Amino acid sequence: QVQVVESGGGLVQAGGSLRVSCAASLGTFSSYTMGWFRQAPGKEREFVAAIRWTGGTSYADSVKGRFTISRDNAKNTVNLQMNSLKPEDTAVYYCAAGRTMSQVTTMARYDYWGQGTQVTVSS
Repeated sequence: QVQVVESGGGLVQAGGSLRVSCAASLGTFSSYTMGWFRQAPGKEREFVAAIRWTGGTSYADSVKGRFTISRDNAKNTVNLQMNSLKPEDTAVYYCAAGRTMSQVTTMARYDYWGQGTQVTVSS
């Protein structure tokens, strides 16, 4: 059974940094696109960032230049480094895995999801 587990969430002040990580028990992790999505209270889940098996990355406009996604195929992990955090970044952050190279911003393209980790940015 595939497991996707996020870690590293927490409370940080505005302007600070935080790194969230995701470990996935995928036998062929290196062939999956890994994505991060987030959901704030009362809002729909939205795309944050994705990294393809090729290493190519995509970011939401709202986080471009502040967040960096990376992967370690040897450890089956993907990280999201978040800098210059803003209160509007407060959300539950979800990691997802999918065999997709296109439409990586679309939730339906991902097959496996984690339970999420809370990130709270105080003003």
